[in-house]
Amino acid sequence: MAEFSVELKGVRKQYGQVVAVEAMDLSVREGEFLSFLGPSGCGKTTTLRMIAGLETPTAGDILVRGKRMNDIPIHRRNIGLVFQNYALFPHRTVYQNIAFGLRYRKCPKAEIERRVADVLSLVQLDAMAQRYPAELSGGQQQRVALARAIVIRPDLLLLDEPLSALDANLRESMRIELKQIQRETGITTLFITHDQSEALAMSDRIAVMSQGRVQQLDAPQTVYNRPATEFCARFLGNANLMPGTVVQGEPGAWQVHCLGQTWHSTSDRIWEAGASVTVVLRAEHFNVAEPDASLNTISLTIDHVDYLGTSAHYLAHTDNGEQLELFGSVGRTPLTAGTRLSVTINPEHVVLLEDGADSPDAATPGQPSP
Repeated sequence: MAEFSVELKGVRKQYGQVVAVEAMDLSVREGEFLSFLGPSGCGKTTTLRMIAGLETPTAGDILVRGKRMNDIPIHRRNIGLVFQNYALFPHRTVYQNIAFGLRYRKCPKAEIERRVADVLSLVQLDAMAQRYPAELSGGQQQRVALARAIVIRPDLLLLDEPLSALDANLRESMRIELKQIQRETGITTLFITHDQSEALAMSDRIAVMSQGRVQQLDAPQTVYNRPATEFCARFLGNANLMPGTVVQGEPGAWQVHCLGQTWHSTSDRIWEAGASVTVVLRAEHFNVAEPDASLNTISLTIDHVDYLGTSAHYLAHTDNGEQLELFGSVGRTPLTAGTRLSVTINPEHVVLLEDGADSPDAATPGQPSP
């Protein structure tokens, strides 16, 4: 068996003068759940469509289990697809929708019945087999589309924003179900989304994309807590990006001047004293309720409060007038505008980036780590 389930080697897609996907190198392990995350127009859906066979690469090679796919039509790629609109046949029952791919492959009737029954049980729709799509809820339709995609036992499952049409509560429950089904089946899955919470919750790794390039490819925790570029820092979560200057130190123990004071950072990069950097301070990493004087400390005045129930989103300013945003847990009531307080942040949460680092050259390589 090939070392990787999916490989992209120098894959590029260009429409006239517009480059939708730059030369992309990417390797995906068997059974991995990898999400492409980014804003509209970043190239994530184009990448998925090239893997599926709906678009032809301008350059480069696409391999699935070691076999080059470039010239193989979509119906011969053994790939399961689930789209945003589910694309169910309205005039066919749930059973008929799921069985369609097996009948196309001329599977014996007994095998079709057994495999459809198996996936109906997997997606918990045993009692819905004879219903039509119009008689189902959005979540049930999504599960039918997923069942139809996996019943053929695909080499690869491609999901193009399949949860975006659902309401917030249903989306969260379906997110959990989808990940559980993927784990049970072990199918290598590529998931397209612009929703960072979906990508963070479901993925083994995330490829953050911008302007046709992968800005960073790594585990969700690494992408979030150790962004490789300013784009990644801004796109995921709420981050304060501030200019700073490296004072002194060594990998794992740096001092950097920022916001009118010296901060300690555990950045493992090598920096020159005097180097200009961008300091990333995530809003939720500030300790508002119980500041620890042994950590990085800064005095703030609250300007604006958004009460969020269990937490509050604060806009504040420093003594020098710089603006910061932060989240804090809430007891009975949140802090009020005009409150003056000191907050702290752990050195491990003081992330340093090269000044203006928005190049994917700094991103994690596309090969999975051992």
